[in-house]
Amino acid sequence: MTDDTWGTIRQDLLKTVGQNNFKTWIEPVNFSELKDGVATFHVPTNFIGNYVSQNYGDLILHQMTQNGADVQRMQFKVAAKAPAMRPAATASTKKTTTAASPAVAAASDGADMGMTGAPLDARFTFDSFVVGKPNELANAAARRVGEGGPVTFNPLFLYGGVGLGKTHLMHAIAWELQAQRPDLNVLYLSAEQFMYRFVQALRDRKMMDFKELFRSVDVLMVDDVQFIAGKDSTQEEFFHTFNALVDQNKQIIISADRAPGEIKDLEDRIKSRLQCGLVVDLHPTDYELRLGILQTKVDTYRAQYPELQLQDGVLEFLAHRISTNVRVLEGALTRLFAFASLVGREITMELTQDCLSDVLRASERKVSVEEIQRKVAEHYNIRLSDMIGPKRVRTFARPRQVAMYLCKKLTSRSLPEIGRRFGGRDHTTVMHGVRRIEELRTSDGQIAEDLELLRRTLEA
Repeated sequence: MTDDTWGTIRQDLLKTVGQNNFKTWIEPVNFSELKDGVATFHVPTNFIGNYVSQNYGDLILHQMTQNGADVQRMQFKVAAKAPAMRPAATASTKKTTTAASPAVAAASDGADMGMTGAPLDARFTFDSFVVGKPNELANAAARRVGEGGPVTFNPLFLYGGVGLGKTHLMHAIAWELQAQRPDLNVLYLSAEQFMYRFVQALRDRKMMDFKELFRSVDVLMVDDVQFIAGKDSTQEEFFHTFNALVDQNKQIIISADRAPGEIKDLEDRIKSRLQCGLVVDLHPTDYELRLGILQTKVDTYRAQYPELQLQDGVLEFLAHRISTNVRVLEGALTRLFAFASLVGREITMELTQDCLSDVLRASERKVSVEEIQRKVAEHYNIRLSDMIGPKRVRTFARPRQVAMYLCKKLTSRSLPEIGRRFGGRDHTTVMHGVRRIEELRTSDGQIAEDLELLRRTLEA
């Protein structure tokens, strides 16, 4: 059989299966050879090969026979290389690729359900992830899962605030699995994509296809799982998918912006399931980690801006002043290098303050609720999740009230919003906590000292 014959067969298949199914499943299949009655095809992933074999195998065999080919069976082999999925050679290359490699079938689960791939960012690898004390455990756990071997914790649940590296680690795991275990089918998508695909499958009456896809993977990765909270039907399907995969010893990796027990409107049975593995908190960055991130970015920019000079003390200044969000910190450095290159000047402290005046003003003016919570938890040597969580024992309740008081005094947040940041508490609870600390300030010297120390630390 020739390539021209396969081309003819493809046209016949297009008419039979329809445009959407053809584009998703048949188009990626390339004819290799026909030998001893066995037709060999190359496919980009094991998942596509298995799906085509199960759902379109008989049809393809029939079409081949109709076109005069002497074929008894088919076999699908993964292409030796999938260069489109490889991370870029340099970390500065801003390239996004779809997860359609031997390792990562990123939601490439059937155009008949309207499903498209969740992209993997080539910059987000373990090599580009800067490790410090706040994210040391999360990095170690992610690397262990990325090896693709047996692990003692399932699921791995990563949580933390905005810009702390959750998505970076999720992408890094997917890239590492591609390199270490190309035989595995890895499905990476956001919780919103999971919900969208579920709703569309219901609408199109394709639930069996949906279930088959999500329960046939080796590794399931779901980003920002808090978005399914309150969506009852989606939670139900997620719960059953979770159970089916765990029962088959398949690995699950989840990320969220808070711990499982603190996600409001998430079913208790799902919270319980998510807590049965390893739950890891990506703590807000400290000064040393922020400085390390900036130094890594500078090394990357050296190739792009080889002529630029950087004055001593600039990175230390930025690491100190921009403390709440790594994305803001990296964006500030990107702007600084671009500006200095355009005006042809050395990056001095004066230029930094002029170029980043708006960012620095914002950082100076605002103390975030998250920063207050972290500092108070550190000061009282308790877990952040315990302070925000439901426990009412005094060990956690007093620091919680101190944090609420500081949020009221140092931020512009309303009482209801502060309550939401403390595990969804009512504004009257916040009001009571603020009043209680106001009373203790005058009668308890230790509380007064704690408040002053925390205020100085937060406003430094």
